[in-house]
Amino acid sequence: MEKSVDLTVAVIAKECVPGRVKTRLSPPLSPENAAALAQASLSRTLATVRLLPVRHRILVMDGTPSPADAAGYTVVPQVTGGLDERLAAICDATTGPLLIVGMDTPQVAADHLGALLRDWSTVQASRDAWLGPAADGGFWALALRRPDGALIRGVPMSTDTTGTAQHARLTAAGLTVGSLPELRDMDYFSDALQIAAEIPDTDFAHAVDNAARTAADPAPKSRPLEGALR
Repeated sequence: MEKSVDLTVAVIAKECVPGRVKTRLSPPLSPENAAALAQASLSRTLATVRLLPVRHRILVMDGTPSPADAAGYTVVPQVTGGLDERLAAICDATTGPLLIVGMDTPQVAADHLGALLRDWSTVQASRDAWLGPAADGGFWALALRRPDGALIRGVPMSTDTTGTAQHARLTAAGLTVGSLPELRDMDYFSDALQIAAEIPDTDFAHAVDNAARTAADPAPKSRPLEGALR
């Protein structure tokens, strides 16, 4: 059996209710299809995290998860406030090493987290923190060996420099920061199409294919700077 890493993984997510989740997928998708795609992304992310050799898993939810999604997780509600406040609250409520990931990168796999898991499974870890940059300038993952909400609170979110600003906040605190692979968030249907091409023959790819059959125009009109961990 693979040795368990002393690590809590928190998935921050939103209940996949039509009209309340992934609204930027509509158009070209209907709110119902957008919500279905969000659910496929969330379920795949949760399934991946269940396979990681870690100590504890938390689902930090805005809304109510399905029993299938909640399986294997401690479910806690998100606090109110901006994204920086919600991420900071997770840090302040966690003791011991913490990794936070969002629900918008269904392509994430154990290999993307390999460097982090290997480093923090040793007695003398070489990095105090790890950051997973997103293609739009944000970040899809943040890991802290000693979680502290002050390391996140006040970092400007939803900009194309959020990842850079978060990295600067960590280094200014004297932390050594490792970099995880860059991933693309599912903000628009065009993102979903590209992500599906990376993970063909998966439930998520099939969900994207089904949605594409009803999509009017998969190309986004513009690209605002916001997302799950930006």
